[in-house]
Amino acid sequence: MRNSVIFLANGFEEIEALTVVDVLRRANLRCDMCSIADIEVTGSHGITIKADIIISDLVHENYDCIILPGGMPGAKNLKENGKIIHLVKSFNLDGKLVAAICAAPIVLKEADIINDKKITSFPGVKLELIGCDYQEEIVVEHDNLITSRGPATALEFALKLVENLAGKEISDKLRQVMLVDFVENKIKKS
Repeated sequence: MRNSVIFLANGFEEIEALTVVDVLRRANLRCDMCSIADIEVTGSHGITIKADIIISDLVHENYDCIILPGGMPGAKNLKENGKIIHLVKSFNLDGKLVAAICAAPIVLKEADIINDKKITSFPGVKLELIGCDYQEEIVVEHDNLITSRGPATALEFALKLVENLAGKEISDKLRQVMLVDFVENKIKKS
Protein backbone atom coordinates (compact mmCIF):
# COMPACT_ATOMS: atom_id res chain seq x y z
CA MET A 1 0.00 0.00 0.00
CA ARG A 2 1.27 3.47 -0.86
CA ASN A 3 0.96 6.07 1.89
CA SER A 4 0.41 9.81 1.67
CA VAL A 5 0.80 12.72 4.04
CA ILE A 6 -1.05 16.00 3.64
CA PHE A 7 0.41 18.98 5.48
CA LEU A 8 -1.91 21.42 7.21
CA ALA A 9 -1.03 24.92 8.35
CA ASN A 10 -3.41 27.43 9.85
CA GLY A 11 -5.33 29.02 6.99
CA PHE A 12 -5.45 25.89 4.79
CA GLU A 13 -8.28 25.60 2.25
CA GLU A 14 -10.72 23.11 3.78
CA ILE A 15 -12.26 21.82 0.52
CA GLU A 16 -8.86 21.09 -0.99
CA ALA A 17 -7.46 19.32 2.06
CA LEU A 18 -10.48 17.33 3.20
CA THR A 19 -11.60 16.29 -0.29
CA VAL A 20 -8.18 14.77 -0.90
CA VAL A 21 -8.12 12.96 2.45
CA ASP A 22 -11.67 11.66 1.95
CA VAL A 23 -11.08 10.39 -1.61
CA LEU A 24 -7.75 8.73 -0.80
CA ARG A 25 -9.28 6.99 2.20
CA ARG A 26 -12.25 5.86 0.09
CA ALA A 27 -9.64 4.19 -2.13
CA ASN A 28 -8.29 2.42 0.98
CA LEU A 29 -5.10 4.44 0.82
CA ARG A 30 -3.49 5.78 3.95
CA CYS A 31 -3.51 9.58 4.02
CA ASP A 32 -2.32 11.13 7.27
CA MET A 33 -3.16 14.72 8.08
CA CYS A 34 -0.03 16.31 9.50
CA SER A 35 -0.05 19.68 11.23
CA ILE A 36 3.04 21.85 11.01
CA ALA A 37 2.31 23.14 14.55
CA ASP A 38 -0.45 22.12 16.97
CA ILE A 39 -2.62 19.01 16.62
CA GLU A 40 -5.65 21.26 16.00
CA VAL A 41 -5.51 23.31 12.82
CA THR A 42 -7.95 25.99 11.68
CA GLY A 43 -8.70 26.43 8.00
CA SER A 44 -9.17 29.65 6.08
CA HIS A 45 -12.94 29.51 6.66
CA GLY A 46 -12.79 28.97 10.41
CA ILE A 47 -13.21 25.18 10.44
CA THR A 48 -10.95 23.56 13.03
CA ILE A 49 -9.89 19.95 12.58
CA LYS A 50 -7.71 17.58 14.54
CA ALA A 51 -4.70 16.36 12.58
CA ASP A 52 -3.54 12.75 12.82
CA ILE A 53 0.04 13.74 13.65
CA ILE A 54 2.29 16.76 14.04
CA ILE A 55 5.36 17.33 11.92
CA SER A 56 7.81 16.71 14.79
CA ASP A 57 6.50 13.12 15.00
CA LEU A 58 6.57 12.49 11.25
CA VAL A 59 8.69 9.63 9.89
CA HIS A 60 8.88 10.77 6.27
CA GLU A 61 10.32 7.47 5.05
CA ASN A 62 6.88 5.94 5.71
CA TYR A 63 5.31 7.99 2.89
CA ASP A 64 5.27 7.80 -0.90
CA CYS A 65 3.45 11.07 -1.54
CA ILE A 66 3.45 14.55 -0.04
CA ILE A 67 0.34 16.72 -0.56
CA LEU A 68 0.08 20.47 -0.05
CA PRO A 69 -3.34 22.18 0.04
CA GLY A 70 -3.75 25.83 -0.80
CA GLY A 71 -5.65 28.51 1.03
CA MET A 72 -4.32 31.67 2.54
CA PRO A 73 -2.46 32.13 4.69
CA GLY A 74 -2.07 28.32 4.78
CA ALA A 75 0.06 28.04 1.63
CA LYS A 76 2.21 30.96 2.78
CA ASN A 77 2.67 29.27 6.17
CA LEU A 78 3.80 26.07 4.43
CA LYS A 79 6.16 28.04 2.18
CA GLU A 80 7.80 29.69 5.20
CA ASN A 81 8.35 26.41 7.06
CA GLY A 82 11.91 25.15 6.59
CA LYS A 83 10.97 21.56 7.44
CA ILE A 84 8.31 21.52 4.71
CA ILE A 85 10.75 22.91 2.15
CA HIS A 86 13.31 20.26 3.13
CA LEU A 87 10.70 17.48 2.81
CA VAL A 88 9.49 18.72 -0.59
CA LYS A 89 13.07 18.77 -1.88
CA SER A 90 13.76 15.31 -0.42
CA PHE A 91 10.59 13.73 -1.86
CA ASN A 92 11.31 15.28 -5.25
CA LEU A 93 14.93 14.09 -5.22
CA ASP A 94 13.72 10.56 -4.39
CA GLY A 95 11.19 10.68 -7.26
CA LYS A 96 8.26 10.40 -4.86
CA LEU A 97 4.97 12.11 -5.68
CA VAL A 98 4.78 15.79 -4.77
CA ALA A 99 1.30 17.27 -5.13
CA ALA A 100 0.10 20.84 -4.63
CA ILE A 101 -3.19 22.58 -5.31
CA CYS A 102 -4.36 26.21 -5.53
CA ALA A 103 -1.76 28.55 -3.98
CA ALA A 104 0.44 25.70 -2.70
CA PRO A 105 2.63 25.54 -5.83
CA ILE A 106 4.38 28.57 -4.27
CA VAL A 107 5.85 25.99 -1.88
CA LEU A 108 7.22 24.05 -4.86
CA LYS A 109 8.74 27.28 -6.18
CA GLU A 110 10.34 27.98 -2.79
CA ALA A 111 11.79 24.45 -2.86
CA ASP A 112 13.18 25.24 -6.33
CA ILE A 113 11.67 22.19 -8.04
CA ILE A 114 9.45 23.75 -10.74
CA ASN A 115 12.00 24.98 -13.29
CA ASP A 116 10.89 23.89 -16.78
CA LYS A 117 8.14 21.71 -15.25
CA LYS A 118 4.53 21.83 -16.41
CA ILE A 119 2.43 23.00 -13.49
CA THR A 120 -0.73 24.90 -12.72
CA SER A 121 -2.09 26.80 -9.74
CA PHE A 122 -4.69 29.25 -8.56
CA PRO A 123 -4.57 32.11 -11.09
CA GLY A 124 -3.67 34.64 -8.37
CA VAL A 125 -0.25 33.07 -7.73
CA LYS A 126 0.70 32.45 -11.38
CA LEU A 127 3.12 35.39 -11.47
CA GLU A 128 5.04 33.95 -8.49
CA LEU A 129 5.81 30.75 -10.41
CA ILE A 130 8.50 32.09 -12.72
CA GLY A 131 10.57 29.39 -14.40
CA CYS A 132 7.85 26.79 -14.87
CA ASP A 133 5.90 25.86 -18.00
CA TYR A 134 2.56 27.18 -16.74
CA GLN A 135 -0.59 25.35 -17.87
CA GLU A 136 -4.25 26.42 -17.67
CA GLU A 137 -5.59 22.90 -17.03
CA ILE A 138 -7.64 21.41 -14.19
CA VAL A 139 -4.88 19.00 -13.14
CA VAL A 140 -1.34 18.90 -14.49
CA GLU A 141 1.04 15.98 -14.07
CA HIS A 142 4.72 16.28 -14.99
CA ASP A 143 7.09 13.55 -13.89
CA ASN A 144 6.48 13.19 -10.13
CA LEU A 145 4.68 16.55 -9.72
CA ILE A 146 0.89 16.87 -9.68
CA THR A 147 -0.70 20.31 -9.45
CA SER A 148 -4.23 21.67 -9.66
CA ARG A 149 -6.13 24.97 -9.71
CA GLY A 150 -8.32 25.39 -6.61
CA PRO A 151 -11.39 24.35 -4.61
CA ALA A 152 -13.53 23.46 -7.66
CA THR A 153 -10.79 21.15 -8.98
CA ALA A 154 -10.08 19.34 -5.70
CA LEU A 155 -12.05 16.22 -6.66
CA GLU A 156 -10.21 15.79 -9.96
CA PHE A 157 -6.92 16.42 -8.14
CA ALA A 158 -7.75 13.74 -5.58
CA LEU A 159 -8.75 11.24 -8.28
CA LYS A 160 -5.46 11.87 -10.11
CA LEU A 161 -3.64 11.09 -6.86
CA VAL A 162 -5.62 7.84 -6.50
CA GLU A 163 -4.74 6.94 -10.10
CA ASN A 164 -1.05 7.42 -9.33
CA LEU A 165 -1.10 5.66 -5.97
CA ALA A 166 -3.54 2.80 -6.60
CA GLY A 167 -4.12 2.61 -10.35
CA LYS A 168 -6.55 3.89 -12.96
CA GLU A 169 -9.04 1.07 -12.35
CA ILE A 170 -9.55 2.12 -8.73
CA SER A 171 -9.70 5.80 -9.69
CA ASP A 172 -12.29 5.05 -12.39
CA LYS A 173 -14.37 2.97 -9.98
CA LEU A 174 -14.39 5.84 -7.47
CA ARG A 175 -15.47 8.21 -10.25
CA GLN A 176 -18.43 5.96 -10.89
CA VAL A 177 -19.37 5.34 -7.24
CA MET A 178 -19.07 9.03 -6.37
CA LEU A 179 -21.20 10.04 -9.42
CA VAL A 180 -18.44 12.21 -10.90
CA ASP A 181 -19.15 11.09 -14.46
CA PHE A 182 -22.90 11.53 -13.94
CA VAL A 183 -22.41 15.16 -12.87
CA GLU A 184 -19.96 15.87 -15.71
CA ASN A 185 -22.41 14.45 -18.26
CA LYS A 186 -25.28 16.51 -16.85
CA ILE A 187 -23.19 19.68 -17.03
CA LYS A 188 -22.23 18.97 -20.66
CA LYS A 189 -25.89 18.49 -21.61
CA SER A 190 -27.11 21.72 -20.00
